[in-house]
Amino acid sequence: MEEKIDKLLDNINGYPLDDSQRKVVTSSKKHLLVSAGAGSGKSLTIIGKIRYLIEIKGFSTSDILCISFTNDATNSLKDKLINNYGYNITCYTFHKLGLEILKDDHKKICSADLLSYVITEYLNAIISQENKKRVLTVLGIKHNSFNFEKKYSSISKKDLEDLAKLIQKFINLFKAGDYPPEAFTNFITSSKSKRDKEFLILTYYIYYTYQKELDSKNEIDFSDMISKATKKVKECGYSKKLKFIIIDEFQDSSKVRFNLIKEILTKTGASLLVVGDDFQSIYRFTGCDLDLFLGFKNLFPDSEILKIENTYRNSLELINIARDFIMKNKNQLKKELKSNKRCKYPLQIIYYNDIIKTFIKLINHIYNKSHKPILVLGRNNFDIKLITNNDKFNFNNDILIYKENPHIKMKYLTIHRSKGLEEENVIIINLTNKKTGFPNKINDDKVLKYVSCHKDNYPYSEEKRLFYVAITRTKNTTYLLTPKVNESLFITEIKKNYKNKIKIVRKDKF
Repeated sequence: MEEKIDKLLDNINGYPLDDSQRKVVTSSKKHLLVSAGAGSGKSLTIIGKIRYLIEIKGFSTSDILCISFTNDATNSLKDKLINNYGYNITCYTFHKLGLEILKDDHKKICSADLLSYVITEYLNAIISQENKKRVLTVLGIKHNSFNFEKKYSSISKKDLEDLAKLIQKFINLFKAGDYPPEAFTNFITSSKSKRDKEFLILTYYIYYTYQKELDSKNEIDFSDMISKATKKVKECGYSKKLKFIIIDEFQDSSKVRFNLIKEILTKTGASLLVVGDDFQSIYRFTGCDLDLFLGFKNLFPDSEILKIENTYRNSLELINIARDFIMKNKNQLKKELKSNKRCKYPLQIIYYNDIIKTFIKLINHIYNKSHKPILVLGRNNFDIKLITNNDKFNFNNDILIYKENPHIKMKYLTIHRSKGLEEENVIIINLTNKKTGFPNKINDDKVLKYVSCHKDNYPYSEEKRLFYVAITRTKNTTYLLTPKVNESLFITEIKKNYKNKIKIVRKDKF
């Protein structure tokens, strides 16, 4: 049997698994968390586990459920299993899983814009009602019986748009946290701030109106899809026999998603394997709760935590810098990342006066060295305008084309969208010390504290994880493009702590 296992693990998609990956695959723990470094072969390990369960443990394909967070990720895993091994494994996103459970309930999925529409209509409707005093209080505009109308008339369209966005974010986080409707009452009664109370009352009215609108149309939104699926499993059980659930990117789980999985585990008695990297938890703004990852032992006291720490993407020099940078925040699971790859200066700080001129020289320099594609990353969608606001570049559907040399293959993505991807060379732009630079300095409204999870007081904690994701997309070198004046706080920190491990380029002398 051992010989059979070794033979299997020596060839997963054409690659042998390393010792730490093999421990994961052969572990018999009922609840297992795998803390995986960037580029450490998570997908390979998951495929190895599935093959081990089927070929060694005798599971059928229908015994296994795989879950990830995007259609691309689930489709990629499903295709590899079918094309390489003929295994038709159920691979779902959480929303697809919820929809599958509710398929006999004949619920329709609402328009993604319905909540925004309800909020806008509600805010517009109360303009002519006494409730407009509530809006003034929420916006921080003082009013009394003498100047009320004058004060209200000073509310701009942007004021109301910003308030609508805040209400929408609050409701989305409320649902992601799986709070019951009566939680609004608890929030309101516990609040000591008049502004918070007024906001919570206003938001509860809108939440109630929105839910009534959904019910009247026999519709559900994406969050309700999961919470209602959880309720159905609790009341009716799970329709399929399951022995094993595998969840990828577990650091991005929210409370409402986890509660669905927990209910399925309770009803089926299945084992659970979750894989993820707390260093790459960058979706708190959507309700993802890192405490589910960091506190896995509390959720499952009998569980085991294993680590896969060999990276096959990044050089040892890069991961040493990246790990030290992220571990300054001690509220992370410690990992000793390793690599057999070497690169003397994997991080290069490129200073510029004119970003267009420097960017053009840099991409020509990279192209002349390797003729490989270049991945350009920014903190925000609009960052690409720093490069394209001229007649030298075309940009369409993520593809960036330099007109003078269209052979240079470039793609622009936000860092959030780049997670899971890799490229030979990476350029990061907008490393500027400003409100919408990197790190981004726009603070959440304090009222979101009622529905925010994983309260981490370390400065720029999520922005640092985002920077970690950005610099580890490279298989070779990451170039940090920053202005000579007003450089990013992260650039200052990198220079201070890793001066002898990075290259600093001035006057375009690459």
